[in-house]
Amino acid sequence: MTFLTETSNIKLDERVSTTPWYLKVLRRPELGALIGAVAIFLVFAFSDTTGNFATLEGAAGWTDFAAPVGIVAVFVALLMIGGEFDLSTGVMVGTAGLLAGLLITEWGMNVWLAIVVTLVFAAIVGFVNGMLVVKTKLPSFIVTLGTFFVLKGVNLAVTKGITGTVRVSGVDQGDGYDSAQALFASTISIGGTTFQISVVWWILLTVIATLLLTRTVFGNWIFAVGGDANAARNAGVPVDRTKILLFMMTAVAAALVGVMFVLRLKGMQAGQGVGQEFYYIIAAAVGGCLLTGGAGSAIGASIGALIMGFAAVGIPYALWDQDWVSTFLGVILFSAVLINITISRRAQGGRKK
Repeated sequence: MTFLTETSNIKLDERVSTTPWYLKVLRRPELGALIGAVAIFLVFAFSDTTGNFATLEGAAGWTDFAAPVGIVAVFVALLMIGGEFDLSTGVMVGTAGLLAGLLITEWGMNVWLAIVVTLVFAAIVGFVNGMLVVKTKLPSFIVTLGTFFVLKGVNLAVTKGITGTVRVSGVDQGDGYDSAQALFASTISIGGTTFQISVVWWILLTVIATLLLTRTVFGNWIFAVGGDANAARNAGVPVDRTKILLFMMTAVAAALVGVMFVLRLKGMQAGQGVGQEFYYIIAAAVGGCLLTGGAGSAIGASIGALIMGFAAVGIPYALWDQDWVSTFLGVILFSAVLINITISRRAQGGRKK
């Protein structure tokens, strides 16, 4: 006997249904930043009075600004996805440059060894930040704000105490400077236009951070602890260790930028980097990172940094009043976050029932 089963009216389980490609695109956290970047690029390209903004020469200018911001922002993004903030990243740039500079000029240390010591120091500061956050349960905003003021004071007091000024100089006289400068602060030629090598570092670290976030177990842990730390802990995720590692990575990224600056400028001012932490957070937020954690991308943070590069170079090219730069960045932040939220909600609502 043959039994016929009626299947035409059986509703397909949503869990095994195929999500349309356009919904997958709409759910990407960096989509809002990408739309904003294209729009801002076009605005400055058509407003440019010099005709250079959309050329390789213009690209060299806006990537020169965006690369140092992007290097730190991609790791700030990972930290924000993990549900935490670090307000000491800007001052860490200055601290790292000053430390490396003092080790080289005052104690005669080889440049390469000074760089290693500086990066290790940054990792220790990040470790302390992370430990304070996970052990005291204080908000990372408070902990890293305290670190910000500690380092800011140390930078000024120690530099003045040792050098008698607020600046360290003469780094180019250290042993190993030429080879270190070639790797961290040299230039490359593309199409006859000179770009800073920091652009290469920026792209490389963005790729590494993206792979770490999307292709590794550690990346899953980052999303888990940012989404719901208690649930992640109950599922066996090492929440404390994950957060501490994120703080360490963020601090080391900031220190790397500090090393790049001190080698490029052959010196460092005590106040350098202060205030840049807001640029990093803005870039990450523009790129789709939620302030509550659990969502975002490294690519989005890099696009956010690129938007800042567009603004930094495009406004002078367009002969706009540069006093409005901060206002412009504030509008970009609000608009990009609003676009991200709107697109995400529509994409979630667009799922077939």
